[in-house]
Amino acid sequence: MAVSSFRFNSLKGFVSWHNVRFRALVYQVLLVAGLALACAYLVVTTLNNLEARNVATGFGFLDHEAGFAISESLLAYRPADTYARAIWVGLANTLKVAAIGAVLATILGLLVGLARLAVNPLLSWLARTYIEVMRNVPLLLQLFFWYALITEAAPGPRQAIAVLPGMFLSNRGLVLPSFDFNTLSFSVPALQGFNFVGGITVSPEFLALLLGLVLYTSAFVAEIVRSGIQAVGKGQWAAGRALGLSERQVLRQVVLPQALRIMVPPMTSQYLNLTKNSSLAVAIGYPDIVSIVNTTINQTGQAIEGVLIIMAAYLSVSVSISVLMNMYNRRLARVAGR
Repeated sequence: MAVSSFRFNSLKGFVSWHNVRFRALVYQVLLVAGLALACAYLVVTTLNNLEARNVATGFGFLDHEAGFAISESLLAYRPADTYARAIWVGLANTLKVAAIGAVLATILGLLVGLARLAVNPLLSWLARTYIEVMRNVPLLLQLFFWYALITEAAPGPRQAIAVLPGMFLSNRGLVLPSFDFNTLSFSVPALQGFNFVGGITVSPEFLALLLGLVLYTSAFVAEIVRSGIQAVGKGQWAAGRALGLSERQVLRQVVLPQALRIMVPPMTSQYLNLTKNSSLAVAIGYPDIVSIVNTTINQTGQAIEGVLIIMAAYLSVSVSISVLMNMYNRRLARVAGR
């Protein structure tokens, strides 16, 4: 009886408006209930308005024939395919430019970050200028610049610029050698008539988007690399030199492995930003998921469903990137703790 009485008195003491914890709990419950009611009101009102205007709801339209072409696709696609297939093609195009962009931005950012720390004042100044310019010019403006430079300033195929042996740049994009795994043959592009044959062609839209994303993101990556290296104690450099290692060996074998643990979390944010920034592709005509869903909305009128698809796609990709990078970060922490 004494224990039951104690519990009752404790509960009675908690359920009192003078108890700060009880008031906080009540406020939180009221807030959650208010948000739930507001969401329910918005959903019901939206559905009623759509029904009054005879606008169909739901995702049944995904099984209908799309009927529009996609200029470039990583997956096989025909206009007779469904809207669902077209959206998958758009998602694959988004993942393609995000994956390639992340790799190239990391490499370029690492080089620029190291140049920023160079003893040579000219090299350090050039790296700093690059970082400041790229970070402070809006990405959308950079995309317009690169797209205009490729499509208007670059010459035609017959006067294409030979960037490297077997690699040509013209106003129709970048032509590269390719390897055919089916026939195990190497194809080198060659000019025939008014265009190149053989190899693989990177479209001006993809090339402009990739350039913009890589150059813009690499400036932020460079600052992450610089700050990560500078966060490693100077004693580590002295210890490496004492072991007879050169400056390059100390950087590669001693400093960078320690700096990597510092750089991974902010690098994750940059990979997420690069993926989300790829949605600006719609401005220059690259068929990413946003562009294809916008076309789908225009044809079907399913605006709410289309926006939900875009949100779900970017949320899924962002969560996947975060999970993978967090796993890598935990692995680094375990290795460092040994």
